[in-house]
Amino acid sequence: MRNVKSSIELPSENSVTSAVSRIPWARPNFSGSEHDYVAEAISSTWISGGPFVDRFEHDFAEYTCSHFGVSSSNGTTALHMALLALSVGPEDEVVVPGFAFMAAANVCLHLKAKPVFADVDPFSWCLAARDVEKCISQNTKAIIPVHTYGNVCEMDDIVALAQSKSIAVVEDAAEAFGSCYKHHQAGSMGLLGTFSFHATKTITTGEGGMVITNDSELRDRLLLFRNHGMRRTRYWHEVPGHNFRLTNLQAAMGCAQLERIDQIIADRRRVEACYRKHLLNMPGVSTQHFGPDVQAVVWAMAVRLDPEAYPQGRDEVMRRLEEAGIETRNGFYAASMLSHLYQSERLPVCEDLSRNILCLPTYCDLQDREIEFICSTLRDLRI
Repeated sequence: MRNVKSSIELPSENSVTSAVSRIPWARPNFSGSEHDYVAEAISSTWISGGPFVDRFEHDFAEYTCSHFGVSSSNGTTALHMALLALSVGPEDEVVVPGFAFMAAANVCLHLKAKPVFADVDPFSWCLAARDVEKCISQNTKAIIPVHTYGNVCEMDDIVALAQSKSIAVVEDAAEAFGSCYKHHQAGSMGLLGTFSFHATKTITTGEGGMVITNDSELRDRLLLFRNHGMRRTRYWHEVPGHNFRLTNLQAAMGCAQLERIDQIIADRRRVEACYRKHLLNMPGVSTQHFGPDVQAVVWAMAVRLDPEAYPQGRDEVMRRLEEAGIETRNGFYAASMLSHLYQSERLPVCEDLSRNILCLPTYCDLQDREIEFICSTLRDLRI
């Protein structure tokens, strides 16, 4: 992340103003054994595969209460591996949310399958079974609930619907590692679950991903497609596989991050709680709803701006926040707004969220006084 000096001033804990650096949207924290483990990996000469890869996969599967973890080069290749393992291909349809990061939809297109976009719940901003059911046809091969911003979809209803129609569920938990639904880890309730370890994610390996499953046959297929389709004999390709492997260097960082997951979760929950305190009852601003069965670890603190309170529009608010030294992100674009890529009917809820959601800085080291400054600046931009 950029670390550009600015002239913004924040109230200090003793009410004395002091100049600080620009507030980035995200920033990783490497306060554990990351440097030591990466140095160990380099010294071992195990650069590609190696002991840290095996350890990371084992520890990640154990943390998510899953039998198997198969690492990958990033969250998108994790989704790609999962759909290849399920033999998703031409003529198949895959139900995905119309408001989410579009990795799952893009993978479907690469596999020549058809992504079918469902509208999302206007309060949780996530996929709901009632909207999924409208999209199911005789060609539906899989459903991909995306746990957006760290929330978790109502998985009981989605899994029950899928099982009633013999459809596979692949959870995209890229933004929800550590979040739980009814005490089940996000990603562990479908047939397969996928994760991202991008630099902004809850834990990071720079780039990287993981697929978890309890099915040994699927695990074997994941490994096959990850490693060029080779299994029994070197250079004998059983399927047209890919190189989706995670390096030992990245896995070393992942092991160190995973060791500190309890502290990372505590820090992120502190940040969320501080935001909610300052955003509570702020006119024109509403936050994502988490159901009573969800214990969220928020990846991005996102708010919906009421167009009546912010008639200048979300993008102008972002520009003004940037001028104040606060980096933000817009919400995802609805699939129905990306007609050059996707075939989708109008998705009214997704389109509203796309126009009005603002993602605020969210990371472990974000200080309470910085959050107070962010929220007060946002409040002052209300017209």
